Amino acid sequence: MFEFVRTHQRLMQFLLLLLIIPSFVLVGRQSYSSFGDSARAVAKVAGQPITQQDWDAALRDQMNRMQQTHGDRFDPKMFETPEAKQDVLDSLIRQRVLAATASRELLTVPDSVLQQTILGMFPNLVGADGKFDRNLFNQLLATQGMTQVSYAARLRQDLVMQQLSGAVHATAFTPKTVATRLSDIGDQERDVQELLFKGQDYAAQVKVTDAMLQDYYTNHAKEFEISERIKAEYVVLDSSVVEAQVTVSDADIKSYYDSNLTRYTTLEERRASHILIAVKKAAPAAEQAAAKAKAESLLAQVRKNPANFAKLAKANSQDMNSAKLGGDLGYFTSGSMIKPFEDAVVKLKQGEISDLVQSDLGYHIIELTAIKPAKVKADIGTEIKKQLAAKKFAELAETFSNIVYEQFDSLKSVADKMHLEIQTADNLGRQVNPTVSPKAPFNNQKFLTALYSAESLKNRHNTEAVEIAPNRLIAGHVVDYKPVTKRTFGEVQAIIRDKVRRSEGVVLAKKAGQKKLAALQAQDSTTGFSASQTISRVKSQGVNPLALDAVMKANLSKLPAFVGVELPQQGYALYRIGKVAQPAMLDQTRRIAEQQQITGVLAQQEMRAYIDALKEKTKVKILKPAVLFGEQ
Repeated sequence: MFEFVRTHQRLMQFLLLLLIIPSFVLVGRQSYSSFGDSARAVAKVAGQPITQQDWDAALRDQMNRMQQTHGDRFDPKMFETPEAKQDVLDSLIRQRVLAATASRELLTVPDSVLQQTILGMFPNLVGADGKFDRNLFNQLLATQGMTQVSYAARLRQDLVMQQLSGAVHATAFTPKTVATRLSDIGDQERDVQELLFKGQDYAAQVKVTDAMLQDYYTNHAKEFEISERIKAEYVVLDSSVVEAQVTVSDADIKSYYDSNLTRYTTLEERRASHILIAVKKAAPAAEQAAAKAKAESLLAQVRKNPANFAKLAKANSQDMNSAKLGGDLGYFTSGSMIKPFEDAVVKLKQGEISDLVQSDLGYHIIELTAIKPAKVKADIGTEIKKQLAAKKFAELAETFSNIVYEQFDSLKSVADKMHLEIQTADNLGRQVNPTVSPKAPFNNQKFLTALYSAESLKNRHNTEAVEIAPNRLIAGHVVDYKPVTKRTFGEVQAIIRDKVRRSEGVVLAKKAGQKKLAALQAQDSTTGFSASQTISRVKSQGVNPLALDAVMKANLSKLPAFVGVELPQQGYALYRIGKVAQPAMLDQTRRIAEQQQITGVLAQQEMRAYIDALKEKTKVKILKPAVLFGEQ
């Protein structure tokens, strides 16, 4: 309990829990029963509208969850397609259908189940006395704009949805014979030998003619295109430019420091350990006397041998959290502990042990183990300068945007007025160049799109001010444009000759391989084949996927069996299958996992079928299937 009271880390954990609890129903910003603007309804479920606002909110929520999950790897473009937006709408409809069904079937969750769920989600809100800290719980909910009533209603609805979907999922099962058969297929091993016919080995036999070269040049024109390119000038306005224009005086620093004293002062921190013998103040006198006697006995032992404090705390302290740590409560500041405890700690010197301290929790024996004195943060001027620069950036950003728009035929005006450097970038395509650092300001998709706009490309006007990062704007001007061109035949003739020779070599390799396959099917031979290798669908390291697929699908009515595989751009491969068997040792753990995976797939199919049936019963209507996110 003490560990929880003195730190905010637990609060953050609970806030995260509130954010990530799955909500099957309340995805939008409106409740199921709310009525939106009928003119903006995109669908109806049981007569209730799903508005464009609901759809927009659901899409934003999904994007936020994906961003939290994938971090920097998250690409918001994946949600810009009509298919992605339609998926979100379909999910929203499914949730509303389930909610309507639960309401129609009068499904609910008892208060006792709801209470146990909340206690299970927030175990650290239960104190040493076994009571739930409702005040702190209310504070946590308030930070999310909720009350106990609204949170309980939301959680109850979630549990009902889980109950409904869980009942459907529970109907799915995989017969053991089916799971075993599928696992047997995956485990089945085949001893194979390989004989390769490489295209490069036949390339020398190819006679390349001028006609073949011209045909390749004509039929593969895209390979020899040089994509359009732009040469552009650009200027960047960012926080570093603004900070250079901001000065901070000593008077500014003192004034700001005096107004924000607590912000720039680190409070004294003390670290203590304690042994708690718990007893309520309202407990009978005999119970209190027994607790005090036990605490006095422990105090005497500590006084006799202070080095045993941690050992005694582990064995006797009734504060379970700190007892495991030898009584250690870590560092804490003034106001973090209950008053009697804190008053005693303040009086102690480092290494001292207190007398018995009584609080609402019982009797404490306290050892002060360390002190961190109060400190004043250094380099306040730098922080103040950054804050002033952030404020000034907003002002300069507007000026920057206005100048590049008004003085549209050049960047010189904005560069001169705002002391910016005009820089040049060449060979800019329509898409981000993966070979150029993503930190390069011009290698940004928004900026490249602006450069290739009709206003910028055809009229040679400045682009608008484009925000490429927080507190970072860029504007550009097209200096030169090179349209798509095609390299001449003479420039690429040598390249084409090599491509034709290699591709025709692959053709010859395939013919040779097919001829050898026909001979082997008539009469077995191991000449030229590699050493035997045992492979299976689950043990295929180093085997070409095309080859593995062909080998595992081969007709095994007669052994040895032979199969030929065309390897694109490489040649042809023959495989001799000499033996088929099941492995001696079976991976039962994997087989159980496979059975569970199969059951999971079947459960999803059952759920989809159930929801499809409910849609008809619930009267789902798609009013505007083509409406896209963000359109009015």
